[in-house]
Amino acid sequence: MRIALSQITADPEPAKNLETVREQALRAAGAGARIAVFPEATMARFGTPLGPLAEPLDGPWADGVRSIAEEAGLVIVAGMFTPAPDGRVTNTLLATGAGVEAAYDKIHLYDAFGFAESDTVAPGSEVVTISVDGVTIGLATCYDVRFPELFRAHADAGAALSLLPASWGAGPGKREQWELLVRARALDATVWLAAVDQADPASVPGGPPATTAPTGIGHSAVVGPDGSVRERLGAEPGLLTADIDVEEVAAVRQKVSVLANRRLGRA
Repeated sequence: MRIALSQITADPEPAKNLETVREQALRAAGAGARIAVFPEATMARFGTPLGPLAEPLDGPWADGVRSIAEEAGLVIVAGMFTPAPDGRVTNTLLATGAGVEAAYDKIHLYDAFGFAESDTVAPGSEVVTISVDGVTIGLATCYDVRFPELFRAHADAGAALSLLPASWGAGPGKREQWELLVRARALDATVWLAAVDQADPASVPGGPPATTAPTGIGHSAVVGPDGSVRERLGAEPGLLTADIDVEEVAAVRQKVSVLANRRLGRA
């Protein structure tokens, strides 16, 4: 299975980001990808008031993504914001196209490093997987990468691949943490892990001004089930394509049976 990771810098305007999704999805389809994965907050970057922009899953922005997926003939996974019942929004991944229709609400909220995502975002609670061409794929978002149990839940549900859209916060040591955690989660669950971050705004000439909000550092990567990095990008925007060998998951699990060898503690 060929996948494409679109490392973009999102605009505050959802309509502009939809244009970017279309351009990148058509490029991904031209490269033979079955899935085009976009970052967390593709709809509108963090630092933008999210409440006025949030739309339901049957709203115009999501429908725009669906139309693009149909035009390109592939599955699109992209981060958006949907209204939550309590007045906050939900940080949602929309997965749509080629017979796939699903949504994952980010479970673990980024209340760390001086940023409180939970002030404006309500948490999800459900583990979500999708199936593309018979391959089970788990969905996760950004800060979820610090919680290995979610990726093992993907594996328990039959996933050979986990997708991790992100808008990673910058700061001392944050790139090192990103790279370490992405590789560790692939190893924890012995799955392929495709992590697509927003590009570093500082890498874009005339890009958005610096902000304390998490707006991405780039360095998207595809990691094999043995924890080795197979493909990666730098800080700047780019489109990465990679071929996922699903059979490799079984081979690695036969050699390193961390899932089968688990022993749960008892109170």
